[in-house]
Amino acid sequence: MRIRCKPWARPELEACPFFISEPASHRNHWNEVFGNDRPIWLELGCGKGGFASQAVIHWPDVNFIAIDIKNEMLVLAKRKIEAALQENSRTADQVRVMIFNISHMEEAFGPDDRIGRIFINFCNPWPKGKHKKRRLTHPRQLVQYKPFLKGELWFKTDDDELFEETLEYLDECGFEVTYLTRDLHSSGFSDNLETEHERMFTEEGKNIKFLIARQKPTEENEL
Repeated sequence: MRIRCKPWARPELEACPFFISEPASHRNHWNEVFGNDRPIWLELGCGKGGFASQAVIHWPDVNFIAIDIKNEMLVLAKRKIEAALQENSRTADQVRVMIFNISHMEEAFGPDDRIGRIFINFCNPWPKGKHKKRRLTHPRQLVQYKPFLKGELWFKTDDDELFEETLEYLDECGFEVTYLTRDLHSSGFSDNLETEHERMFTEEGKNIKFLIARQKPTEENEL
């Protein structure tokens, strides 16, 4: 879906106290951004913020960074997060939003950042063969996450092919799947935050596929 340019989006983001304008300048120092040693969790491709706005309330003891590539999307996420914080009488100390091209994650996050969790929710499945390398779960992406991801990757999709091929990608890149369901809503998994896309696909009769994965233990990542 093509998103129309909104000239007001970037200025509104720049005026937001929890917007990060130069992510690469914080590489290996993200805990300093938050001023604490709490775990840092990322959502890659946060879209309009349906998940992020729930996550910052549901998990109050972590630092949360919502990332998207489009100003026009992130500004909507920013507004939704602000509304959730206000409704729950919370400050924005634990949350940051930023515009970034996820295909270059190694430029913004390094091994000293020790990211505790990555969420990938309903990313573009890029079904054509020549486009599959753009997937957020493709091996060329997974190898970028490995240096800084010290915990889990949570992945959710409605797309059967993307899910099954992601299982192959994870194995290829040295990840092990610790939880898997091809019907999330019937699985009994209790820590799910339902997104807008999730409701839409469920209403269409599609099962939601979900997995949790982490890097297979090695001498290096056990340090």
